[in-house]
Amino acid sequence: MSVDAQTNGEPHPHEPHTEGLASRLNWLRAGVLGANDGIVSTAGLVVGVAAATTDSSAILTAGIAGLTAGAISMAAGEYVSVSTQRDSEKALLSKEKRELTEEPDFELAELAQIYEGKGLSPATARQVATELTAHDAFRAHADAELGLNPTELTNPWHAAISSALAFTLGALLPLLAILLPPVSWRIPVTFAAVLVALAITGTVSARLGGGNTARAVLRVVIGGALAMAVTYGIGQLAGVSGL
Repeated sequence: MSVDAQTNGEPHPHEPHTEGLASRLNWLRAGVLGANDGIVSTAGLVVGVAAATTDSSAILTAGIAGLTAGAISMAAGEYVSVSTQRDSEKALLSKEKRELTEEPDFELAELAQIYEGKGLSPATARQVATELTAHDAFRAHADAELGLNPTELTNPWHAAISSALAFTLGALLPLLAILLPPVSWRIPVTFAAVLVALAITGTVSARLGGGNTARAVLRVVIGGALAMAVTYGIGQLAGVSGL
């Protein structure tokens, strides 16, 4: 954490240095990924069923089953994954707190060495380390050594809930797209709606992660189109063979 960030001043008030930014980005990314998975998996499912039968009840049942199972699976997966990450973070912080209590002089020298390695002169690095230690030793070491803010640990519930909600919202789009149009338009409308939705989620994902937007959109659109094409083909074969 920079010296500016440890003070009460705000030299760049329009930059996102507010508390909780890391955790908000965490559940936002989980939400975007959940929406993307909801769109693709449900679209593949309902397109495959629609290719085999025109029975709206069968398509609706399959879609709702896929939506429910997918949302629960996404929430459970995110919760377990983020909980494991949080446990690791808490273990590292606990170890750091213990070291500060048992070896304060060594930890001060270590902090100064970290700032010296970032380009500060030995004298300046020592002064910065001393002032940060006096202000909040635990937070200073957590940031410099571990890259963690003790007050902003990842929250498994945020990730799980946002992922499940996003999956559900994403899954509703192909489900509605396959059921609302006339039978002859079901597949084309669903394909178009899904590809547009995937382009949007790809754009949002790239913006959140600071990646290349065109590349991200291309990946998710091609992946979604391929998934629907494959399940459509399987559904056609199943319908023709009478399975």
